[in-house]
Amino acid sequence: MQLIKNKWLKPFIKAVLPQLYILGIVIGVFAVLIFLTRAPFYFFWYATQLSIFIWLCSLIIQWLAFKQRIERMEQLRSDDLELEQVSSLDDAYEAQYKKLEAEYIKYKEETRLKEKEQMDYFTLWLHQIKTPLSAMSLILEREASESPEKKQMELELISLNNYTHMALNYLKLEETGKELDLEKIKLDSVIKETIKKYSVLFIYNNISIDYSAIQTKVLTDRKWLQVLLEQLLSNSLKYTPAGTIRIYMASPEQLVIEDTGSGIRKEDLPKIFDKGYTGRDGRLHNKSTGLGLFLSQMVCRRLGHTLTIESEVGKGTKAIINFYRPDVPVFD
Repeated sequence: MQLIKNKWLKPFIKAVLPQLYILGIVIGVFAVLIFLTRAPFYFFWYATQLSIFIWLCSLIIQWLAFKQRIERMEQLRSDDLELEQVSSLDDAYEAQYKKLEAEYIKYKEETRLKEKEQMDYFTLWLHQIKTPLSAMSLILEREASESPEKKQMELELISLNNYTHMALNYLKLEETGKELDLEKIKLDSVIKETIKKYSVLFIYNNISIDYSAIQTKVLTDRKWLQVLLEQLLSNSLKYTPAGTIRIYMASPEQLVIEDTGSGIRKEDLPKIFDKGYTGRDGRLHNKSTGLGLFLSQMVCRRLGHTLTIESEVGKGTKAIINFYRPDVPVFD
């Protein structure tokens, strides 16, 4: 206590010295008022005593708070040798803040590098897995028999390819600084390529496709639009055990993919674009990863399109892509 008193008494007096000047000014104001109003002198004496008493009480409270701050600083200095040269608690706090900030920046950088290494490995793995998948596809094509086992393997292979492409596309969307190749393209060609890709699933699942050639042109990125259509068509095929999938234009700017599948519950609709959300049907049948519609929404946002889902349980689902772009000049 004596050490604290001797060491920190002068800084404390220096800190409260301006208050003493203010007290003197207040007493001086009282003296002028008493003189001008010709009031009895004892009014001035009582006012002076009261002011000094209040200031002394305030001084005691300030000293107790100041002592706690000093004791806290001494504790910080004993815990951290780097604070040995710090002369005030504010400086100690600032030094601690800078130290914590440096540790946080270091941790953040280490985390970023670790995530980058994991992402690089994951990307490499995804590219490498495509080789054995392609080899399996060739082996199945050379197999002459049309056994149920071959049919099942073909279906599983399609699923593996879909999941691989989904993961790769997700990684590409996460990359920043990637520009889009926007151009006026014919929807018909992209839709036909997508239908052709999933033709095997249409046949195996006994699902018919209702599509007539569309002459509409839209401003978009061809590659990412195909990714979007593949995700939506894959979703329709996944939840349509048998029936029909229709692809048509509801308006000059709205493309609709409509199925007669199991549909989505009303309470699930607000959450279908959440990452990892599978809904009741996906959980019951283990069909969903919870990434398909999430990825579709990400692609739409990047392309500047809007995606809405309308659905009714037992009747089917509509995925509506709106290509409307206001005030975008395009040179054909």
